[in-house]
Amino acid sequence: MSPTIELSKALINCRSITPDDAGCQPMIIHRLEAIGFKVEKLRFGDVDNFWARRGTEGPLFAFAGHTDVVPTGPESQWDSPPFVAEIKDGYLYGRGAADMKGSIAAMVTACERFIAYNPNHQGSIAFLITSDEEGPADDGTIKVIERLEARNEKIDWCLVGEPTSGQKLGDMIKNGRRGSLNGKLTIHGIQGHIAYPHLAKNPIHLAAPALAELSTKQWDHGNKFFPPTTFQISNINAGTGATNVIPGDLELLFNFRYSTEVTHEQLKESVHLVLDKHQLKYTLEWNLSGQPFLTPEGALVDATCSAIKEVTHIETEISTTGGTSDGRFIAPTGAQVLELGPLNATIHKINECVRAEDLNILSDIYERILMELLVPH
Repeated sequence: MSPTIELSKALINCRSITPDDAGCQPMIIHRLEAIGFKVEKLRFGDVDNFWARRGTEGPLFAFAGHTDVVPTGPESQWDSPPFVAEIKDGYLYGRGAADMKGSIAAMVTACERFIAYNPNHQGSIAFLITSDEEGPADDGTIKVIERLEARNEKIDWCLVGEPTSGQKLGDMIKNGRRGSLNGKLTIHGIQGHIAYPHLAKNPIHLAAPALAELSTKQWDHGNKFFPPTTFQISNINAGTGATNVIPGDLELLFNFRYSTEVTHEQLKESVHLVLDKHQLKYTLEWNLSGQPFLTPEGALVDATCSAIKEVTHIETEISTTGGTSDGRFIAPTGAQVLELGPLNATIHKINECVRAEDLNILSDIYERILMELLVPH
């Protein structure tokens, strides 16, 4: 069994349901300190994070990842215990195998080999690891970045180990992500007897035209890197449970996934304009999950594409599809940010798994990226 698979299994065996690290980070820290990394443990609230760096000079290349995982769902539905890593038919099973303990293991072993052969490499290598990515993400990467920014410690290149591959390892990397803006909207009416609608105001009826307009509105046309912004209602609720009562309020949740063609402030303004046009009485609470980011070109994109082609002999697709990642906290500092990891077919699912050999290949790709960026050619 390779060092990458051994470390992946050890990490999977830790029951690190967000935000509990459950012993993953001490294991990683031990490996990094052995190859010359200086480690700074950063605990915020109930969240364990660490920043590890080898070297003091620039440019600074950072691996970023998370040790926390989502809940397993009914463990009885798993073919094997989710926190007992098992290899079966060439696949490594367990919660976090793909998202993203396998990637972290590949990062560590890539560094071990790279440093063994290049102990005097240019620049610096760092790890930014959190146990608060799958949860609220309030005390994780964002807090570590705030600490780094406060002392003007700048990341030049950052590789996030999110599972980005589709059909084959390395067939897709993410050079950006859409922004995510959430809204909690309450339309206020007047409760009353359903037989006397003239004495009440039905918020469902009042809201319908405005919701139809919001659902069909063209927010932007996207661009070369991003599809058009989308608006989706995820939950809607009204009523007392009785069939003869007009509800007093209608509550709904909605989300924007938006491109760099529009700002979250512009989206907010547009929504308020629609609601006001329809003369609704409402309360609206906003929550910005993350702003869009983009790394269109540069040394990191070039090195990653080159490494993937050299190791796997395929051309990778550069994409911004999918959800958010912790890259949204790192990119605003000016860093070039890319995401590259294993196949995402089973992430967050029962029987999460990854082809074991893919993790060995991923480690080779990570090592090759370090070679491209930190060794003179």
